[in-house]
Amino acid sequence: MSGERGTGTLMIVGLALVLAMMAAVVTDASAAYLQRQGLDTIADGAALTAADAGASGREAYAGGLSSDLRLDADVARAAVADYLRRVRALDRFPGLTAQVSVDPTSHRVVVVVRAPVRLPLHVPGSPARASVGATSSAVIGLDE
Repeated sequence: MSGERGTGTLMIVGLALVLAMMAAVVTDASAAYLQRQGLDTIADGAALTAADAGASGREAYAGGLSSDLRLDADVARAAVADYLRRVRALDRFPGLTAQVSVDPTSHRVVVVVRAPVRLPLHVPGSPARASVGATSSAVIGLDE
């Protein structure tokens, strides 16, 4: 019996540490999830803006719309940069990066945004820095 003294205290301390670690993991996962939701919104808006701007070039107005609508990659990239500035995405997500790609054969614009996430709690064994990203695409189609 004397060898079991303090075992209950040790178990309570151990359980408290496990519960604290679980709370930290849930808190960090929630912070990352909320940031990803915000990045999803930014990526969706950027992709729609890029597709709209990229397909609104001179050929759309001068030559008329045909099934051979071209997307201008440079205009799409400029539209994404302008959109991110207008919605103050860099203020909301410091360190935000955006990649824009245009596939002219499928008339698709793909926007990938990524930003570092500040985790409120640091769980031992987890990475010190984390980043979250979102991908969105928009397609320009013509109904004939």
